[in-house]
Amino acid sequence: QVQLVESGGGLVQPGGSLRLSCAASGILFSIFRMGWYRQAPGKQRELVATIYNGGSTNYADSVKGRFTISRDNAKNTVYLQMNSLKPEDTAVYYCNANRVILDTNYDYWGQGTQVTVSS
Repeated sequence: QVQLVESGGGLVQPGGSLRLSCAASGILFSIFRMGWYRQAPGKQRELVATIYNGGSTNYADSVKGRFTISRDNAKNTVYLQMNSLKPEDTAVYYCNANRVILDTNYDYWGQGTQVTVSS
């Protein structure tokens, strides 16, 4: 059974920082592309950042220079360090694991963790 369990969300003031974690089980973590997505109320889910098994990363323009995605394959965990947080970063943040194997798309999601940026 595949599980992605996020943690680290909460309430933070503008300009503050949070570090999200996502612990994966039931998959060969090291071969999966891992990503963070977010969904704000009334909006569609959007990509925040991804990290490939080789370590290359991609970021949404809105978070470049403020957020950093990383992974620890030994711990089956992906992280999202969020600095200089803004109210518009408020959303539920979801962890995603994705890999295409022999033309089959394996795509898994966590339950989400709430991030609220407010004074």
